[in-house]
Amino acid sequence: MLFMLGLLPLASLVWRALTVQLGANPEQTLIWTTGLWALRFLLLTLAITPLRKLTGWAELARLRRMFGLFAFTYALLHFTCYLWLVNGFSVDAVLKDVVKHPFVLAGMTALVLMLPLAATSTNGMIKRLGAVRWQALHRLVYAVAIIAVFHYWWGKLAKNNTVDPKIYATMLGVLLAYRVAKVWQTRRRNVGPRRAAARI
Repeated sequence: MLFMLGLLPLASLVWRALTVQLGANPEQTLIWTTGLWALRFLLLTLAITPLRKLTGWAELARLRRMFGLFAFTYALLHFTCYLWLVNGFSVDAVLKDVVKHPFVLAGMTALVLMLPLAATSTNGMIKRLGAVRWQALHRLVYAVAIIAVFHYWWGKLAKNNTVDPKIYATMLGVLLAYRVAKVWQTRRRNVGPRRAAARI
């Protein structure tokens, strides 16, 4: 059911394209909508662990991989639309755009960092890498989220509109603050026994 819901934004875009309902600038609609859903699924992925801890609903952990793959899929569609509709699959045009608009470089960086995360999302890759190395690699998702928010913010700045980016930046800030707090609490718990052992 949730998998089908994840495909709804894409299905909506396809339907609107086929029925010529993408507005006055269909290329921009496709690019912005796919990018926005990539960011939304990325934040949903980061929200799974806090929600699981707060609600005690262990089943939520199963959704993290699916949301992460949806984030990657929409990010890939976002880049493909940009590469095709804006630059006509011209690498030279993309490179010029990277120099002219830093937010393009930010978006491409986020997508490149998502590649190893998507490639290692299977159970087989978790076993090959080992749990510790796999978890260390997948902490890249925090860097991806930060870069993605900046990419979206800078892109909106070019259109003189920062209302939506502020909302997503706030959501990311809350999720990162939760992560930092949990890491600090874990280290504090571990330091206590070490100090006690050192006194013996």
